[in-house]
Amino acid sequence: MRRREFITVLGGAAFVPLAAHAQQAGRIYRLGALHLGPRNQPFHDALYEELQRSGFIEGQNLWVDTRGYGLRVEQLADHASEIVKAQVDIILCVGDAAIRVAQQATKTIPILGLTDDMVGSHFVSSLAKPDGNITGVSIFSTELDGKRQDILIEAVPGLRRMAALADTDNTSPQKLQVLQEAARTRGVELLIAPVTTPEEIAGAIDTVKSSGAAALNVLASPLLFNNRHIIMPRVATLRLPTIYQAPEASDGGGLIGYGPRFVQVWREILARQLIKLLRGIKPTDVPVEQPTKFELVINLKTAEMLRLAIPEALLTRADKLVD
Repeated sequence: MRRREFITVLGGAAFVPLAAHAQQAGRIYRLGALHLGPRNQPFHDALYEELQRSGFIEGQNLWVDTRGYGLRVEQLADHASEIVKAQVDIILCVGDAAIRVAQQATKTIPILGLTDDMVGSHFVSSLAKPDGNITGVSIFSTELDGKRQDILIEAVPGLRRMAALADTDNTSPQKLQVLQEAARTRGVELLIAPVTTPEEIAGAIDTVKSSGAAALNVLASPLLFNNRHIIMPRVATLRLPTIYQAPEASDGGGLIGYGPRFVQVWREILARQLIKLLRGIKPTDVPVEQPTKFELVINLKTAEMLRLAIPEALLTRADKLVD
């Protein structure tokens, strides 16, 4: 749909700025959503708690697009078209795929996105001064994939062959090659287990395990994060030491998690940005932000189950040990 057609659909009222960047009495704010994961997750709860503290209360003056959660990749474009036609005030997206279809659907409705690299994915040209109608959070998880790989190699002494579970819609071949080269410099062969759907995950893990991989790095991806319930039981059954992009995974039984806590990102950064956009501040005046807090969490119970003796030097660097 062309820009001129968007203007016809949305109507002039969508472009009236909010007076003094404050809530308008009697107005219902409409929040569209494009999420691969379900809504009933702690970081979503944290977001809506912060919105409520700032006067945006679901069921009163805030309407939330509940149908925009738990989508599959192939459903994103159709749902983006629907919420644009519904004239939502803001579209909240997670991951490259969701942000990309929202960007294709509208050049006018503000898009608030959370993904690995907002600049690298060409959603904005500058973190400090985003252009167009997109802003949000760059968590740079793909850059941390290499750090997680190093941690896993250290955690499994004598490791010679490992694997990376990769969502190929989220991680480029070039980044996978960089990971392979980095592993090679450590004397480790890195196998790539590519997936694009939840149904492929278990089989991909089985394949690399049967190929001799003795550890698994679950690369950053909304698809893989939202399907931890598939990954974690599988690697436990196969006794495969695994590292995840979020500390929360280790709290829930994963061996190692390293990165920003999503609850903190959603509560402390994304909520603040969303409140500004709801109050009428333009996306170009809301800088893209990055998390500054990173946690290394190691689950000692899981290590014991795997009969894995994690080196003391790594244990002492951990921010939290789950026992």
